[in-house]
Amino acid sequence: MPARDLAMNDLFWPTLHVDGKLARARTEWIMGNGAGAYASSTVALMHTRRYHGLLVAALEPPRKRTVVVSHMDIVLQDSGREVELASHQFPNVSPVEGYRHLQWFHQDPLPRWTYQLTRGTFEESLALVRGINALVLRYLWRGDGAIHASARPLLAMRDHHTLTHAHGAMIQRVHLRPREVCVQPIRNLPQVIFRHGGTFVGSPDWWHRFEYLDEQDRGLEFQEDLWTPGVFRLTFQPDVPQYLIVGLDKVPDEEGDVLFEQAAQALRNCDPGPSRSWPVRSLFVAANLFRADECAFPSVIAGYPWFEVWGRHTLTALPGLYLIPGYIEQAKAVMKTLLGALRNGRIPNRFPETGESVEYHSADASLLLFRVARQLTEALPANDVFAQEVLLPALREVFEAYDKGTEDGIHVTPAGLISAGNPDTSLTWMDARVGEQPVTPRWGAAIELQALWSKGCDDLAWLASRCGDEQLASRASMARDQARSAFAKRFWCESTHYPFDVVSANEDLETAWADPTIRPNALIALAVDPDLFTTGQAQKIIERVENELLTEMGVRTLSPNDSRYRGFYRGGVEDRDRAYHQGTAWPFLFGALVQATCHTFPNDEPRKARLRSLVENTLSKQIAIGQIPELADGDAPHRSQGCVAHAPAVAEMLRALEMLDA
Repeated sequence: MPARDLAMNDLFWPTLHVDGKLARARTEWIMGNGAGAYASSTVALMHTRRYHGLLVAALEPPRKRTVVVSHMDIVLQDSGREVELASHQFPNVSPVEGYRHLQWFHQDPLPRWTYQLTRGTFEESLALVRGINALVLRYLWRGDGAIHASARPLLAMRDHHTLTHAHGAMIQRVHLRPREVCVQPIRNLPQVIFRHGGTFVGSPDWWHRFEYLDEQDRGLEFQEDLWTPGVFRLTFQPDVPQYLIVGLDKVPDEEGDVLFEQAAQALRNCDPGPSRSWPVRSLFVAANLFRADECAFPSVIAGYPWFEVWGRHTLTALPGLYLIPGYIEQAKAVMKTLLGALRNGRIPNRFPETGESVEYHSADASLLLFRVARQLTEALPANDVFAQEVLLPALREVFEAYDKGTEDGIHVTPAGLISAGNPDTSLTWMDARVGEQPVTPRWGAAIELQALWSKGCDDLAWLASRCGDEQLASRASMARDQARSAFAKRFWCESTHYPFDVVSANEDLETAWADPTIRPNALIALAVDPDLFTTGQAQKIIERVENELLTEMGVRTLSPNDSRYRGFYRGGVEDRDRAYHQGTAWPFLFGALVQATCHTFPNDEPRKARLRSLVENTLSKQIAIGQIPELADGDAPHRSQGCVAHAPAVAEMLRALEMLDA
């Protein structure tokens, strides 16, 4: 989205002047309810993804996300003619043109659409009820006399990763109660209840062949049929808001205006206030989307719309999402969720949406635990026993398991390095696979794992000493010193003036190998444990990153000088997976770059100013308003790609700005 189209008003909330132009109305928006449910679409409300919908419920919060209400199509009776506000894409025709009436979109703090009609303006606003699978739609007519309207819900009733097609098993019964309409079109899904202020005309039927163009671009199935139970007949009086509430199995007891204000206030409370810069304020609010705290499984949603709860993403993002804003008790709850699934020293990498087993295919998730445990402990009151009773036992388990060796070949070598995997595994963050083979094989001793281990041992020694376990502190200190010594002997590549990305666990001169590929993992290592490098080496790393890897949207995953470099992230699933870590630029790496730069060049204010400019500029390259995307093309113009809202990106960019402001 061009930066000129996105403005910040006096309260810094985003405003988009659409003026009936579809190109502007293709910008996306997204809102969450604090328990995994979300609402998302384009500004035109013309869905382009299977994940778009007005109520994507989390049936087992924050998991099992299900598209319930896809659309609520509004038709107004204005000056003797019908004005359709909906926009849809159907096969082989131009889009339905409801967007032509759309003048403004505001997110202040809830999404609000303003349509221009002959006799006045019509406003539609949306809120999700905090912690509950419920949707509140607010309508406001500002014009001459009353205006009549119809509102038609279109339901998908399917997992948000899938699509639905017309079938004969849909239960067509509609139950009417005072002010409520109840349907349960799919037997094994909850009842959908509409609370309204009009009359309802039942006419259950299928609407066919909605097209989602982003899915088509991704090489995936992109057509869907949607079911409607009927239509609501509504009358709007001038300047009198009217609410339509949708809930699963029950509708909240509160009236629409109360629910709406509660949702708005929850977002206003995230704002740190006008004393902070608008980028910082924006990221504070953006961070709220990922915190799934208002449920029995407190956790972090790794990214919207398709990511689930991931251990690596949670621990990467937790400092920015929780510790910087001061949500300490919520951070403790998230840690308990993760640690409850700790097995043989391994933090789960992925908690699937549905009934699949928890996945532990990661070597770095457990190592990230050490950094977060220390930072959380430093934020706790002196009398809090959480560190001693919860964090330290978990860190001890990870330390013992990695020292002895655990699944997937993760172990400490005799020399003191961390080695993991084999040629068929993908255990670092560069884990894309095509078929059964990793695209970026990094088995052996990957550079960022060494930094996470050496600094993790240092953090463990600190925490153990703080908790009075001097024996564990001594063991951890010895492991740290051994790791740093082994690193110094193996990882610097004189021919590239840059560290090796991976070295073999075996140090035998005849079989040892080292990978000199220029990737950002050396930057991560420098940020995590600068004591691994000399001052001169650190400076060379930063300079190399600036010259070859740095873009206006983040840090590239591979040098453009490498023959394997892919400058664009496009095409079908396999094409995108082959490019995923082979040249794409990732905004979350700004956190590592700023941290490493501030340590290496502490007094270089022009360098820091350039970094600040890059970080702030990324906020204008959004896919979804107010959010930071997962990645971008490595080649100019560095188009935003991947998931529209990425927890590590938001968290690390916020952390980067905090470090630059320090």
